[in-house]
Amino acid sequence: MKAIVDCNSFYCSCERLFRPDLQHRPVVVLSNNDGCIISRSDEAKALGVEMAGPYFKAKPLIEKHGVATFSSNYNLYGDLSWRVMETLRMLLPQNSVEVYSVDECFLDLSHIPVGELPAFALHLRRTVERWTGIQVSIGVAPTKVLSKVANRLAKKHKKLTDCVLVLDTPRKTEQALQRTPIEDVWGIGHQYSVKLRNSNINNAYDLSIKDVNWATKHLGGVTGARLVRELKGIESIQMLDELVNKKMIATTRMFGSPVKDLKDIKEAIATYTSRAAEKLRRQHSAASTISVFVVPREQTNSTHFRHGPTISSHIILPLATSCTHELIKPAVSLAERLYDHTKVYKKAGVMLSGIVPDSSIQGNLFNEPSGNRNRMLMSMIDNVNFAMRDDVLKFAASGTTRNWKMRQELRSPRYTTRWEELYEIR
Repeated sequence: MKAIVDCNSFYCSCERLFRPDLQHRPVVVLSNNDGCIISRSDEAKALGVEMAGPYFKAKPLIEKHGVATFSSNYNLYGDLSWRVMETLRMLLPQNSVEVYSVDECFLDLSHIPVGELPAFALHLRRTVERWTGIQVSIGVAPTKVLSKVANRLAKKHKKLTDCVLVLDTPRKTEQALQRTPIEDVWGIGHQYSVKLRNSNINNAYDLSIKDVNWATKHLGGVTGARLVRELKGIESIQMLDELVNKKMIATTRMFGSPVKDLKDIKEAIATYTSRAAEKLRRQHSAASTISVFVVPREQTNSTHFRHGPTISSHIILPLATSCTHELIKPAVSLAERLYDHTKVYKKAGVMLSGIVPDSSIQGNLFNEPSGNRNRMLMSMIDNVNFAMRDDVLKFAASGTTRNWKMRQELRSPRYTTRWEELYEIR
C-alpha cells in the first residue's frame, strides 16, 4: 500500500505555529512581492477569498473580516517542511519516504498489514503534529494516484475522516472514485478534463473503468495508460529511492520595484545566477548552457502598466560547470546585451540547462579544467552561507544595496533559522 502525507494549508499552518492567537482566525499568505494569494486557511476559504487571486482585489474583503495576512517566509516554510519529512523518515524504514513537494510526500507502507493501516496512519498523523506542530492529512491506497484521491477526500471532510482515509477494500475505492470530479484526478489538467467531460467521463470512477488501450489513444499515450492502471488499483508509478535530478534549473523573480539602471539589472542577474548555481551543486551537477531573460514594463494608458514581451538570450559554455563565478560572467554579459536604456523592467531570470553529472564532465582541448580547487571553494562558500544565512559570502557582482530586492512588507519573523528572530516568551 502507498500513502501520501499532505500538510494542511501548509504556509498558513507555518504562520500559525508561533501565533496561537491565529488558531481559529482566517489567514492568507501572499506570493513574491505580495502579489497574489497562494495559501488560505479553511476560515479564509469560507469567506470567499480566492486562491491565486490578486491581493489588491481581495484586500477589501480581507480587511472587512480581519484576515491575518503574511508575505511569503520561505526560510520558515523550508525549515518546517524539513522537520515534517525527517519525522516521517524516523518513523518508517529506509527509502520509504519520497518527498514530492515542500508540503507533500509519498510513503511506502507495504511493511504494514492491511488491517493495521488505519491505526498506523492515524499514529503517523498525530506524531507529526505533536513533534512539529504542523497538521497533516493522510490518504492510503494500493497506488499513488488512488492515495491522492483518498487524501483529497480526507482533507475535504476533516471532521468525518479525522484527516485520515484508507482505501483498503474495492467498495471503499469505488465510492471514493465516484466522489472525485474528473478535474480533481492527479495528472488531469484543465484541457483533458474538458475533453473527458465531453466524452461523458465526469468523475474518477468513469475513467477507471475505461480500457487501457483507450487511455493510450486518447489520454496522452503511456502516461494516460499508466494513470488508468493506477485508478484500477494496478501499481504503475513506482516509489523513487531518491529525487530525480532536474534537467533544467531556473531562478526568476519579480523586482520589488521597477528597475531602470543597467547596474541593478546586472546585480539581479548575478544574484539569480548564484542561487541557480547553488541548486546545481546541491544535485551534484554541472550546466553547459545558460539563458537570461528580462521582462520590461509597458504602459497601456496614463495610469496602468502591463508586462511587455519577454526578451531572452543564451550562451553555450565551452565546458560544463557549477562554479558560480564561471556562470556569473556569461550571465552578466547576456544581461548587458539584452538591456535597453529606454525601458523599465519588472522581472528577470536565469535558467541553466545542458545539465550533466559533475563527475562526468566532458573535457575540452582548448580549455584548462578547473580541477578540484574551484569545487572546494564553492563547497566552502555553500557551507558558510548555509550555516550563517543571508548570503554572508557573495560575489561582488551581486551588489550590496539590492534596491530591486523582492518586496516582503508583511513577512513574519524567521523563528527557526535566525538567532535574532527567535520566538520570545514573556
